[in-house]
Amino acid sequence: MIDLYYCPTPNCQKISIALEELELPYQVCPIDIVAGDQNEPSYAAICPNRKVPAIVDHDGPDGQPITLWESGAILLYLAEKTRRLLPEDPSTRAHSYQWLSWQLSYLGPMMGQLHHFVQYAPEKLEYPIDRYRQEVERLRRLLNQHLEDRDYLVGEYSIADIACIPWVAMFGFRYPNEEPYPHLDEWQKLLLARPAVQRGLQVDLDKIRPVVLGAEPVTDDVRIHLFASYQRGDGATRDD
Repeated sequence: MIDLYYCPTPNCQKISIALEELELPYQVCPIDIVAGDQNEPSYAAICPNRKVPAIVDHDGPDGQPITLWESGAILLYLAEKTRRLLPEDPSTRAHSYQWLSWQLSYLGPMMGQLHHFVQYAPEKLEYPIDRYRQEVERLRRLLNQHLEDRDYLVGEYSIADIACIPWVAMFGFRYPNEEPYPHLDEWQKLLLARPAVQRGLQVDLDKIRPVVLGAEPVTDDVRIHLFASYQRGDGATRDD
């Protein structure tokens, strides 16, 4: 059994999708990041970085439990554990690592920064919003060009696709494309038609906080829970 420490965010949805695809038994351990659950000592003992997702695989290597955090590391671990979702051909496998790394270094961080400055920043600053919006469009354009002559990122379905789809799907809903991306749209439709992807995206979706979607105002207390370096006007910070 795998314990999945989870909040309905794109980084966590990568792992729920992979677990569904691999048909591995797991149980969800909800972490409400808006309420600050990730800062509790009990969770910090599992993930000292105080971010989600994290897993505890009670049937890890040699039958011993293993704790892992960071979504990319977890995806690689699950793929290697099951010998699935990674291409057998060495060159194709290397390219799956490349696109996974690209998602971790560019797609997720740039989309995350755009959402931060639009949704969470105390002041709406034009420069960072424009900067990250342009970068998100550049990355979407790159994906669209790459997918022009292939169904999946490396030609076959892999953890690279799983890493990207929650971010692309979430941002397509929250921040519509500024220009048409037909190949990216076809790839998204192909992935969203997979039953395991649908199940993975639906995990605890009813628990998503309205503030994350922009349906409620962001308070200083929420910022303190979410961002360790945030300081209120009265000087209060998060207690670590």
